[in-house]
Amino acid sequence: MFSHEDRCVYQKNQLAEVICQLRFPEILSIQANLPVAFQEAIRDEYPRFSSRKETPAPKLTGAPGNMTLEKQEPITNYQFYSADGVWRVNLTSRFISLSCSRYTTWEDFAKRLDKPLAAFIQTYHPAFFERVGLRYLNFFSRKELGLEGTRYSEMFAPCYLGPLAEEDVIETNATRCSVDTEMALRGGCRVKLHAGPGLVKRQGQQDTEVKFVFDQDLFMTGQMEIKLTTGALQTLHAQAVSIFRGAITDLTHDAMEPC
Repeated sequence: MFSHEDRCVYQKNQLAEVICQLRFPEILSIQANLPVAFQEAIRDEYPRFSSRKETPAPKLTGAPGNMTLEKQEPITNYQFYSADGVWRVNLTSRFISLSCSRYTTWEDFAKRLDKPLAAFIQTYHPAFFERVGLRYLNFFSRKELGLEGTRYSEMFAPCYLGPLAEEDVIETNATRCSVDTEMALRGGCRVKLHAGPGLVKRQGQQDTEVKFVFDQDLFMTGQMEIKLTTGALQTLHAQAVSIFRGAITDLTHDAMEPC
């Protein structure tokens, strides 16, 4: 499941989105007031702005045997976009995140995170982070990779394929077949992983080609000191690389054209 090979930069990477999210104890001033100072600190790189109201999922409260669902109050999600729309910063009273729809390297992504994260810490002074997460969402296209007609069993490790790894299973006969796993990793990390073929939407439009979805959500939880955030993200990234390289075969690796 894991690979210890050196990471690669691919000319044909299949990433649809990369997201880093940091959750913190609720800061009421973010909900109560427009984030003017925060916007001014990042506006040169994220000049476009929008906001929307979101209602969190109901919260389970009470003791075992007497549990109830408690309705949550709507929260405001402030969104700051780069001029080209590729990069987006989200800020709510409970989390800050950075997402990218055109990922190149981890170093570039981490550098782009520095400014909004520093502005957030300077403006709102969070006590600590409760969850540090890094998510890689891949949509593998056999057409884009020149692998049309190739079985998934030739492209991915068997542990991510379920019955599709069997030679006598016809892929097109499977209405749904996915692998969903949550597990602990080294270094205090955990991962929620989804893998399997499916139809996806891009920019609100339904894609007609069936893609192989490989979705890694890696995270650490607990009371993490602010100064430890960089190291935590480096650890999560290293685990993501190990899992990803272990999931693809040499055929898929070569088709993505490593630099």
